[in-house]
Amino acid sequence: MSPDVVTPTLNLPDYSSSFLTGTHWLSANYPTFVSIVKTGFGFLVGLSIPMSIFFFIGIIYCVEGLKRIRNREDEMFSLKVEPALETVDNGDRAMAHRWDKAKTLIESTNSNDWKQAIIEADIMLDDLLTRMGYNGESIGDKLKRVATGDMKSLNEAWEAHKVRNQIAHESSFVLDHHTANETIQMYRKVFQEFYYI
Repeated sequence: MSPDVVTPTLNLPDYSSSFLTGTHWLSANYPTFVSIVKTGFGFLVGLSIPMSIFFFIGIIYCVEGLKRIRNREDEMFSLKVEPALETVDNGDRAMAHRWDKAKTLIESTNSNDWKQAIIEADIMLDDLLTRMGYNGESIGDKLKRVATGDMKSLNEAWEAHKVRNQIAHESSFVLDHHTANETIQMYRKVFQEFYYI
């Protein structure tokens, strides 16, 4: 005969029935408390859904606004330098024509013509800086964005532009022919560096 095999049994407490019993006990003894808890919990669940949607929309709005701000900053402060002209090797015929006009004016005996030549050359400098991708409200703003390594003739551009500013803003400024010639030569150096003329 085989001996009887005794299978051990574990008597684990039934927590689910204990929880239900406790819930029934609370409902029976404190119905107002249970009702308030249920109502409060339902209110919180109901409130959390629209609040989640509201904050989700707010996050999307902020992210899109930040993207717009970044794009605007990139447009305003971009230091990206592009080639001065598409036809760098050949220069620009229209600019060469304007430069010829400035050279003719500088050879005049009239000091007003010298001033006009420098103003014309400064307009050409502004056009060059814009084509190179430098942004700014004025030529001075654009020149501030130019790194020294990007333009060998940066000092000449600044010095020539300062003379132009004296012509435009200082009524007592007297331009002699020597200074006018030196200024035009500084503009020439800038334009020749970028095959602009």
